[in-house]
Amino acid sequence: MQDVDAPLGEIVNRISLNASALVREEIELAKAEMEIKFQRLVRGAVIGATAGFFVFLGLIFVFHTLAWGLNDVFGSLWLGFLITTGVLMLLAAIAGFIAYRLFQAGAPPTPDLAIEEAKRTKEVLEHPEVQQSADA
Repeated sequence: MQDVDAPLGEIVNRISLNASALVREEIELAKAEMEIKFQRLVRGAVIGATAGFFVFLGLIFVFHTLAWGLNDVFGSLWLGFLITTGVLMLLAAIAGFIAYRLFQAGAPPTPDLAIEEAKRTKEVLEHPEVQQSADA
C-alpha cells in the first residue's frame, strides 16, 4: 500500500534502479556462463591436442610398418624405407598444394561482402529517392 502513495518520481527512480541492477546481474550471468564455456573449450582443445599427438605417434609406427612390409616384399630394407619416404613426400606435396590454393583463395582477409553491403546501405540512406524509384 505504501507504493500507491509514493510520488511518481520516486517510483520511476526505483524502476530505473531495479532495471539497472537487473542489467548488471544479466551481464554478470553472461560473463560467468562464457567463462564456464571457455574453460570447457580449453579442456577440449587440450584433450584433442593430446589425441592428435598419439595419432601422430601411431602414424610413425604405421609408416615404419609399411617400410618393413615393403622390405619383406622387395627383399631390400633401404628400398622399403625409400618407397615409404617417397609416399610421405608425395602426401606432403599434395597437402602443401592444397594449403597454397586455400591461402590464395582467402588472401587478403578482407570482408568483401560486408563492405559491399555497407556501401549499398550507405547509398540507400543517402539517396532514398533512388531506392523508391527502383522499387516502383
